[in-house]
Amino acid sequence: MNRVSEFLVGLLFGLGLMLSGMTDPGKVLGFLDLAGPWDPSLALVMGGAIAVGVAAFALAKKRTLTFLGGALYWPDASAVDKRLVLGSLVFGVGWGLAGFCPGPAVVSLAAGQPKAAVFVAAMLAGMALFEMLDRRLHRDSGVQSNGA
Repeated sequence: MNRVSEFLVGLLFGLGLMLSGMTDPGKVLGFLDLAGPWDPSLALVMGGAIAVGVAAFALAKKRTLTFLGGALYWPDASAVDKRLVLGSLVFGVGWGLAGFCPGPAVVSLAAGQPKAAVFVAAMLAGMALFEMLDRRLHRDSGVQSNGA
């Protein structure tokens, strides 16, 4: 049942991304280009997503189990540190340059967009490079990585 529900939630997420225009890099770049012909329509998409997220997290904070009976795990880290800020900056620059972020890129890849294939390949290469460097850094320093 978990795999079926995961598939259905992923399908709903992908359909939402397609219907909202988040899989169109031109629309995303139009939203991010404040100096040019700005397209504010994605602000409504983001506002709706934030509203749903706030409500869902408020509900989840009151629960100890998921709706399907699994345990809820909350992150331990709550501090804003250098890694979080730098990661956010890299994410934002990548989003601004390509017009894709990971979710819409995977949906666009499944829809056969060639630009998405290039983005996803670069994203996976970046993730692999990060893992390799993070392991090497923590192995050499004797510090255990938390995977974040």
